[in-house]
Amino acid sequence: MASKKLLEMLNMAIAREIQVSIQYMWQHVEWIGVKGYATKDAFEDIAKQEMKHAESIAERLFYLGGMPTTKPEPINVGKTLREMVAQDAKDEKNAIDMYKEIINLARKESDETTALLFMEILKEEEDHHDTFTTLLEQI
Repeated sequence: MASKKLLEMLNMAIAREIQVSIQYMWQHVEWIGVKGYATKDAFEDIAKQEMKHAESIAERLFYLGGMPTTKPEPINVGKTLREMVAQDAKDEKNAIDMYKEIINLARKESDETTALLFMEILKEEEDHHDTFTTLLEQI
């Protein structure tokens, strides 16, 4: 059985995934200028991946006996393209750090399935972080 701490962390991860999926989709809608045109598809694609992450984590949490949250972390769309991408890079870095912590805790609790799920998501979060940091260099 998963610890209360692990269940809470999974819910924090869901709240974060919901947050960024909404944030990135709104950034996709609100893109500005020529450089924004180059980023709009990245915002949309990553938003969809983040929602799939939320779903996968929620399914795992529910299986472990927890109740998935429906409330996102605070959404910060940003006013300029640079603000948007800088915030997104920061949010992805925070996710990377949190997911490494979840992986370590899951392994300590001999929950290899949760660890594996987050290892797969971690790889995608690192790709997202790379995308945003690369875009930030170009803005």
